Amino acid sequence: MTVLRDVAHCRAGDKGDCSILVIVPFRRDDFEKLADAVTPEAVAHTLRLTAGVVPRVQRFGHLGGLVVVIPTLLGGGVTRSGRADPHGKTVAGLLLALPIVPTSGR
Repeated sequence: MTVLRDVAHCRAGDKGDCSILVIVPFRRDDFEKLADAVTPEAVAHTLRLTAGVVPRVQRFGHLGGLVVVIPTLLGGGVTRSGRADPHGKTVAGLLLALPIVPTSGR
């Protein structure tokens, strides 16, 4: 099975209480395959998010990447979070396990 880490890299950042993930394929030709696979539902399932946390996935075709924004994931933000990783850097590593299912014709 192909997973996200096989075809792309992911960087994580934070803005307040939001985790912001940027996913860029190693090859530009894989962008559409990623755009099909990285849905809010797939992200939520891969990261085992609770029902109240809904990621937003935005596509930036001219930059060749995807941006995933997950509000409230960081438990109040860096200065208030009790998380071991208040910046959410490990979230990018977890997301790289997202399965990529080949689509027909691509």
